[in-house]
Amino acid sequence: MPPGACDAHVHVFGPADRYPRVPHPHYTLPDGEQSKLEGALDALGVERYVIVQPSYYGTDNRCMLDALDRCGGHARGVAMVDDDVDQETLARMHERGVRALRLDLFLRAQLPGRELRAYIERSVSRASRLGWHVQFYTPGWVVRDLIPFLPSIGADFVIDHMGYMLETDGLTREDFDRLLRAAHEGRGWFKLSGPYRLAKDRNYVRLRPLARAIVETLPDRVIWGSDWPHIPDGALDTGNLLNLLADWVPEPEGRKRILVENPARLFGFPEARRP
Repeated sequence: MPPGACDAHVHVFGPADRYPRVPHPHYTLPDGEQSKLEGALDALGVERYVIVQPSYYGTDNRCMLDALDRCGGHARGVAMVDDDVDQETLARMHERGVRALRLDLFLRAQLPGRELRAYIERSVSRASRLGWHVQFYTPGWVVRDLIPFLPSIGADFVIDHMGYMLETDGLTREDFDRLLRAAHEGRGWFKLSGPYRLAKDRNYVRLRPLARAIVETLPDRVIWGSDWPHIPDGALDTGNLLNLLADWVPEPEGRKRILVENPARLFGFPEARRP
């Protein structure tokens, strides 16, 4: 692993008596304490990470923020907030290491298109004042319908989980290619993360053409994330998921961009130390 390698998509959880969950979570409390995360990443030679606020806690970001306070500067955060959040609250989050807003479009999937676009624009406006970006946690069919709108977004935006375009939702390779073009035309980034969400049968070989298309189209706007602790299957091996990157991106310089240079630019990490 190159010095300064970053896992750009992890979650931190617990303890239950300190951080209350949302009333109706989609899963039970994962075994995802920060100490276990750091142990796993240390074993893999990953020096930096980005804590993404999980739906389990909704817009209560205390678990994520407290984890940032403990990390000694080698982590950044992605928050989820209510639509009435004030800028002072966001500024305090910035001081603690948050650098992006996560937009849960699963939660808003049934909104009319005009309302959904207005929500995104409000979020982008808030984020831009602090130099942040926005991340789309979204079903593939929702982001497909947003394709004409994406190039007009006035800030960097990240598409989680390689676009999350499931064939079972009626999405096609043509839809994926259109999304990739829209990201290229605008300020879009892609995250190589959650392959088991796309290949539910764990046949990751068929994801290689998608990964290669992402890397070739957006070489300077691709990041990698393990999605630790791999909800809902915590038994997945993070090292095996990382090894997929060697197959998708066999060029060492390409992997260095994805693991070090791109996330450092996006999240404001300092220059990595020299080996």
